[in-house]
Amino acid sequence: MMAGRDNSKKDGEPVVAALDLGGTKLAVAWLTKTGQVEEKQVVPLGRRDGPAVGRCIRREVSRLRRLARQRHKRIVALGICVPGIAYASSGRVWAPNIRGWEDYPLREELEKALADPAVPVVVDSDRAACIWGEVWRGAAQRCRNAIFMAVGTGIGAGILVDGRVLRGAHDSAGAIGWWALSQPFDPAYVACGDFESHASGAGLAQSAARLAASLPDYRGPLKRRRGLTAHEVFAAYATGDAVAAQVLYTAVAYWGAACANLVSLFNPEKIIFGGGIFGPATQFLRAIQGEAKKWAQPRAIQQVKFEASRLGGDAALYGAGYLAWRAGQPDV
Repeated sequence: MMAGRDNSKKDGEPVVAALDLGGTKLAVAWLTKTGQVEEKQVVPLGRRDGPAVGRCIRREVSRLRRLARQRHKRIVALGICVPGIAYASSGRVWAPNIRGWEDYPLREELEKALADPAVPVVVDSDRAACIWGEVWRGAAQRCRNAIFMAVGTGIGAGILVDGRVLRGAHDSAGAIGWWALSQPFDPAYVACGDFESHASGAGLAQSAARLAASLPDYRGPLKRRRGLTAHEVFAAYATGDAVAAQVLYTAVAYWGAACANLVSLFNPEKIIFGGGIFGPATQFLRAIQGEAKKWAQPRAIQQVKFEASRLGGDAALYGAGYLAWRAGQPDV
């Protein structure tokens, strides 16, 4: 009798496809079961709107599948995270930074593109993905209570409580960009919230542009009102620019107040800072912790650690990969 044929070599090494959709770019890779990121590509979104972003994602998934076959890999699951709300039951998403994605059927689109019901598709928010990434391979390993504060184009928090990520009644837990941290209310907060208006990447750039324009004698590098970026604000701060310093010191106060609220509410072991702004804002971690100590529950703030992400800009990509592995092979 002939022995059973071994298909392991034919099928290839199992990997998962991981996608991190941001407000301005799409990162795509596959991850091995040991957490190795391979074949990573970053695609700028440019001026793409909702349907065009969807086409871009499908095109990158197809490219990754072709590449996997060439490299003798087998994609067993796909995970994608989005900057907004991912509805777990339907796989639809709300992403305010992508025009036309008020109720976008992302999971359904990807399942159709894959055309393989054996490959599960997991859709989640970037804030949830970030904390899962840190739990799997980053600063939250061995933590059961930790928070990832993601500060980039927007602001969100991935909140791990007793080993589970909070989702809320309608999947929007952690949308702390809308936190009310100042008075009085400004109609500008309707679009993205008080906290985000002052301390996100977009908020830093807009605050700097407004302040520079309001000072008739200012001739520094932030005078240009259009097209200013947060990274230009950090670069100006490094040269001693007074406008950049005022904007960033204000942001430190907001980040510290937000951390104080998180510590008092959730009593975490760690708050982990990531996203495109942390990065350069990591230099302010001690100042942020000092600001938080003014406001937080006094015992809890002494017990929490403030740390920068160990995964850098890949935290959400790791998290998307981890969620895919859990769906494809639940023993991970």
